[in-house]
Amino acid sequence: MDASKLNQFKQFIEQCKSNPSVLSDPSLSFFRDYLESLGAQLPPSAYKHDDSKSKSFVVEESDEDMADTDGGKGNAYDEGEEDEIIESDLELEGETVEPDNDPPQKMGDSSVEVSEESRDAAQTAKAKAMEAISEGNLEEAIENLTEAILLNPTSAIMYATRASVYVKMKKPNAAIRDANAALEINPDSAKGYKTRGMAQAMLGQWEDAAKDLHLASKLDYDEEINSVLKKVEPNAHRIEEHRRKYERLHKEREERKIERERQRRRAEAQAAYEKAKKQEESSSSQKPGGMPGFSGGMPGGFPGGMPGGFPGGMPGGFPGSMPGGMPGNVDFSKILNDPEMMAAFSDPEVMAALQDVMKNPANLAKHQSNPKVAPVIAKMMSKFGGPK
Repeated sequence: MDASKLNQFKQFIEQCKSNPSVLSDPSLSFFRDYLESLGAQLPPSAYKHDDSKSKSFVVEESDEDMADTDGGKGNAYDEGEEDEIIESDLELEGETVEPDNDPPQKMGDSSVEVSEESRDAAQTAKAKAMEAISEGNLEEAIENLTEAILLNPTSAIMYATRASVYVKMKKPNAAIRDANAALEINPDSAKGYKTRGMAQAMLGQWEDAAKDLHLASKLDYDEEINSVLKKVEPNAHRIEEHRRKYERLHKEREERKIERERQRRRAEAQAAYEKAKKQEESSSSQKPGGMPGFSGGMPGGFPGGMPGGFPGGMPGGFPGSMPGGMPGNVDFSKILNDPEMMAAFSDPEVMAALQDVMKNPANLAKHQSNPKVAPVIAKMMSKFGGPK
């Protein structure tokens, strides 16, 4: 490559790096398409935002400049972080025509039996049609070919020939109907694929056109097919690359969405765990000095938790001991440090009996025969300094 041209190209690349909006120039659309075909993701400024030109191939959205959506850990699962989606233009070459909306042409019944006389008459009508085509009388050719089709509706070549005339008349929809009829009769009709491909190209259906023309070329190659393919294939390739690009971008976007949802659920689970842990720590810090499970003393058992003795004393005291109530200088550490007493207090049956005695000391007698309760009461009396 010429050194001066190479230097100019380097300068152009540097300019694109410093100012990507240079690429929004319509004359550089081919260069944008080339970069995108290599997998490049161009910034929004590289596209012309106010371009009112209609797009030949429409996709719902693109996904440019979305690689940084997970940049902040705190909002990694925030669904509102996706950038505005920018769609690039897809510039296609080649002329198209307005679809023809004429009523469908007459078609024959391919299931009927065709006599030899009808076949011969159909061939005569076809010959007239070919003569009319050579003279440029396309309407007359259509009339003769329609007559031939009605005489011999089992002939794929009749339909394909009429389809080719409709192509010349720039009536692609009528041509496609005839080509479909020809291919239904003979799936290997090269002329059927050829005329349908040419009609699809006239409607801008570039990918379908390329497919049919390639099939026609395999069945019966001719220069006309090759000439049309040279115009059709570049557009078909651009559309395919365009679609692949956006399929990839949509897939990446969906994967990011799934990842954000996963991170959101993980963050919620972590937050719930931290909250539960704090609540547990807070609950534990509020229970110093009490019996396990009893906040501040003996909850639910002895009213007031026994600081300074049982409130108001125990009327009459425990029978045979501690008349006048519990002394106010009881050392509860003796109880709290006694494993047997703590184990007894965790027994619902023992606690129920002690509560019963607290409510009415006279009930002590009915619990003295209980092998679980009697030793606990006796031990409590000994620790409270009462007579044994």
